[in-house]
Amino acid sequence: MVIAAVSSPVIALLGHSFHWVVEGFNHYKAIRSVGNQPIFAFWHGRILPATYFWRRRGIVVMTSENFDGEWIAQIIKRFGYETSRGSTSHAGRRALVKLRRDMHAGKPAAFTVDGPQGPARSVKPGAVWLAHLTGKPILPFHIEANRYWSTRSWDHTQIPKPFSHVAVVIGEPLWVPDQTEEIGLETFRKRLETQLCALATRASTLVQR
Repeated sequence: MVIAAVSSPVIALLGHSFHWVVEGFNHYKAIRSVGNQPIFAFWHGRILPATYFWRRRGIVVMTSENFDGEWIAQIIKRFGYETSRGSTSHAGRRALVKLRRDMHAGKPAAFTVDGPQGPARSVKPGAVWLAHLTGKPILPFHIEANRYWSTRSWDHTQIPKPFSHVAVVIGEPLWVPDQTEEIGLETFRKRLETQLCALATRASTLVQR
């Protein structure tokens, strides 16, 4: 795909130029130190810097089956990701089954939790469901740049400008007990949403220093 062939080297060059400020990476290391794998959760509008930052870790990302999902899948594969095609609106159950299987095989997973079509910064239940099914922790994070371009899309995708300062703030893992009833999963969905909003505020503070 032409979009992927052109975009991938541009993303690599941009990512290499960023001045990264990272907070909370110890949460990721703690999960990995005991042989576990996380379910990464972040907002759709930060997919570009997230693709570069978490590259080459064999993460399986849930992407939609529409055209946008296809070109995103082709780009992220070039950075060492795998994909599970589906969304909360279409083929979601099949994608979750594949993600569950991948996680049991020792692979981490990732969700843009407000994708694929929004509303922006409103968490959909997929990551919470997967945590419930697998017993793996959700690892929320947010990325913010001090200088960036912003698209006119529903998520206002942020594209950090070359040599900008980019903050990555990783939150505490969120565990969803396997005995949680379906009605109780909404509590964890709201908790994840609140946590991501707090991480966004913290990341904005870091890049304003």
